[in-house]
Amino acid sequence: MDTRGFYDELADRYDLIYADWDASTARQGRALDALLTAALGPGPHTVLDNACGIGTQSLGLAALGHRVTGTDLSPASVARAAREAAQRSFALPVAVADMRALPFADASFDAVVCADNALPHLLTAEDVCAALAETRRVLRPGGLLLLSTRPYGELLGARPQSEAPRVRTGPDGRTITFQLWQWHADGERYDVELFQLLPTGDTWTTRTSSATYWALPEGETAGYVRRVGFADPLWHAPADTGFHQPVLAARRPAGP
Repeated sequence: MDTRGFYDELADRYDLIYADWDASTARQGRALDALLTAALGPGPHTVLDNACGIGTQSLGLAALGHRVTGTDLSPASVARAAREAAQRSFALPVAVADMRALPFADASFDAVVCADNALPHLLTAEDVCAALAETRRVLRPGGLLLLSTRPYGELLGARPQSEAPRVRTGPDGRTITFQLWQWHADGERYDVELFQLLPTGDTWTTRTSSATYWALPEGETAGYVRRVGFADPLWHAPADTGFHQPVLAARRPAGP
């Protein structure tokens, strides 16, 4: 299953990964807002979420008053993000777009958010750099990139074969989500099979989705960020930010 297919298939149940998706959108929004404010000063800021999915980060930032635009490779995810924003009366323009070819003019945004391990879906250095270069292009001089991934420096040492189950209790019962990981021979890329057990009366329905990731350690990711022209990339740990993944912050230089 390609990346678009993975998220299209998952769009109607992505929120079930979380014990409380609404609370998570608020928590992630606050964490990202603190990083934005520390770098750019008080908002609101004009923010692009270039892997918005169903709106997990976009909605949290919009709730705090930021002017957010969301793009994603998955049409089904973008459509759901639009519905979720409308239900909350948030202004959230969205579009289907590949982060390697963004449909915006140069210097359109104060900040770009690329969160939740989205960049590692790109499996080559060429594609990673293309996405980062597009991010730099649409940022104004002095603008901020916020990029989060899994803690791959740590994970590459262990190369886990699975992720622990998450249980969500909702009005229809419990949903159980877990992942199996299959590492490639190169030791860097891995396939994820995401399983969800959904309550169906007295039994369960199993849904699966699969995707491939490139486990880029933090130092290599920072190197690619520098390569395309960002300055001062710095990783922030979850313990410091309250975000659930390490977050890299970097600036587009203010000069030409």
